[in-house]
Amino acid sequence: MDVDGVLTDGRLSISGRDAEWKTYDVKDGAGLWIARRVGLRTGIISGRGGVAVARRAEELGMHEVHLQVSDKLQTYLRVARRLKLADAQVCYVGDDVTDLPVLARVGMPVAVADAHDEVLRRVPFVTRAPGGRGAVREVVDAIIKAQGKWEEVVGWFDPDRNRAPRPRRDAAAEGEP
Repeated sequence: MDVDGVLTDGRLSISGRDAEWKTYDVKDGAGLWIARRVGLRTGIISGRGGVAVARRAEELGMHEVHLQVSDKLQTYLRVARRLKLADAQVCYVGDDVTDLPVLARVGMPVAVADAHDEVLRRVPFVTRAPGGRGAVREVVDAIIKAQGKWEEVVGWFDPDRNRAPRPRRDAAAEGEP
């Protein structure tokens, strides 16, 4: 996936000391954690980069982190070749025209709700959420549901499924009617 406009809302805050701040949605982070736990590989290809992006990618345990990339398609092709992935096995989430070359190749091209109009016209799946506001989580959930793993994921958090069975009480043996 791209970063700015996908994992973030696309806004940049830059201090007078060249520090850059980015804001990430916890729902996207939870979705990427779940993705990793069910065995999906995650990664970013970004034309920008910086410490904030690298740190967030590390926190999320992302498998592929490619920052300050001038040609996203060439980077994608190198990664796909190295991992022996067919285009049909890859989902890519983008928001702007710089993502179009990769979106045109992958099996599941996705745009966030507030993507550039040209991107929105060219992809079959557009999230309901805008970039940086849960769009990535929405994509992860869709993939997991399509793979038939959603009930397994929900089961991880369902207290009724995770509770140890209570010992059965024999009321008659305890003198109760």
